[in-house]
Amino acid sequence: MLAHWESLEHQAIQEQWSYAKFLLALCEQETHRRNALRLQRTLAEAQLPTAKSFSNFDFRHCPQFNPAPLMQLAEDPAWLERAGNCLIFGPSGVGKTHLAAGLTRRMVELGKRAKFFAANALVQELQHAKLQLQLPALLRKLDRFDLLVLDDLGYVKKSEAETSVLFELIAHRYERKSLLITANQPFSQWDTIFSDSMMTVAAVDRLVHHGTIFEIKSDSYRRQAATNRSNNSQSS
Repeated sequence: MLAHWESLEHQAIQEQWSYAKFLLALCEQETHRRNALRLQRTLAEAQLPTAKSFSNFDFRHCPQFNPAPLMQLAEDPAWLERAGNCLIFGPSGVGKTHLAAGLTRRMVELGKRAKFFAANALVQELQHAKLQLQLPALLRKLDRFDLLVLDDLGYVKKSEAETSVLFELIAHRYERKSLLITANQPFSQWDTIFSDSMMTVAAVDRLVHHGTIFEIKSDSYRRQAATNRSNNSQSS
């Protein structure tokens, strides 16, 4: 307010505002400033992949994918308030990470707190905490985020140590906080992720109970881009 009241006062005098209108405009300006700072902080905290949002995702690359249900989640954070989950499946290179980042960004813009993790990195962090007898404390610390993103779950190693902490995270957040998971493998292949079939069933059951599932069937962006470059170089 101190930085801008004089310029606003000049406008108020020129346009003959009432005192009430001047005060309202000053308060609105301060509110916008604080909201912008909050968004800047929460986006930095979320650690999203750079330059990935819905505005620069080419949905034409995925002609069989209907984006409407995903856009519905993006416009209403009520699913986070219900501790719902979002699961995005598809082969490598079809844009799962991009869509996850776009959805997460929208939730942050709507006032929610989120954190984006490569699944491997988060599992290693959970493992380290468990070895230090600090896993419950870390899980409670992660509770401050309305949404946790686990990107590329399929790259988690199939070992009891890794999958047990992953299951503990899923169980801890069940019906309390939300998860957004991307994976190359559909649920039918999750025995390659978890070391125990009963753990697989229990993890999937918790995720799908309040979950929305998306499957992308398309060619890899990266493979297609490489093919286009090769064709262009040959034609030139």
